[in-house]
Amino acid sequence: MGLYRETGVVLRTIRLGEADRIVTLLTPGRGKVRAVAKGVRKTKSKFGARLEPTSHVALLLYEGRELDIVTQAESIEQFRSIREDLDRLGRATSLLEAVDQLAQERQSSPRLYEMLLGALRSLAARDAPLLVPAFFLKVLSLEGFHPVLDDCAACGAPGPLVAFELAEGGALCRTCARGPRVSPGALELVRAILGGALASALDRPVDDATDEVDRLATRALEHHLERRLRSVHLIA
Repeated sequence: MGLYRETGVVLRTIRLGEADRIVTLLTPGRGKVRAVAKGVRKTKSKFGARLEPTSHVALLLYEGRELDIVTQAESIEQFRSIREDLDRLGRATSLLEAVDQLAQERQSSPRLYEMLLGALRSLAARDAPLLVPAFFLKVLSLEGFHPVLDDCAACGAPGPLVAFELAEGGALCRTCARGPRVSPGALELVRAILGGALASALDRPVDDATDEVDRLATRALEHHLERRLRSVHLIA
C-alpha cells in the first residue's frame, strides 16, 4: 500500500460525516475506485468542486484496505456545458450509472474508461438523442453481448426480422419471435451504431425509430445488469 497517481471520471459521491465524501471513480488502470475525499464539503476546500459527478480529474491517492484517500485532485475537464443543461445532465447521469454498475473494483478497464470519456465529450458538444442508447449498446458489445442483427439469432433464417431479445442473442424472425417487436428502421439504426456508422446515427433527429432504439437498448442493458437503471426512468 502507498501513494499512486491515476486519472479518473467521477461516477458518484456520497456524504461521509460532516465534511467528507466517498467518491466513486472510473480509472483506466485500476477500474472502479472508491476513495475518501476529506474536507471537500468545507467552503475552504481546495478541490471539492473538482470531485463532482462527470468531472475528469488527475489524482494522487493513498491506497487503503477498503477505501483509498484522495490527497490531491487536479481538473482535466469539467464538462460545464453538461452541468449547466438539465437535459444533458440527465443523460450524463444515465451514462455514469450504467458504468458504475458495469465496472469492477480494482480491475483495469481502459476501454470502458475511454468509451465513457468519449461519450461525455460527445454529449458536451451536442445533445444527440441516440447518444445514451448507443453507449448502452456499445458497452454491451464490449461485455461480449454483441447481438445478431442480419439473420435470426435463434434459427438462422434470413428474415424478415420482427423482434429483438437479448436472451436469444439478438433479432428474431416471425417463427421464433418472442420479446419486444422491432421495426426495420430501428434494426437499421442498431446496425449503424454497432457497425461503424455511429456518427451518422447520432445525427438522426428524434423519431419513432430513435425512440424504439432507446427502449430496446435500455431493456437490453437492464437485462444484462439484472436491475433497473433509476436515472433512465427518471428522465424518460
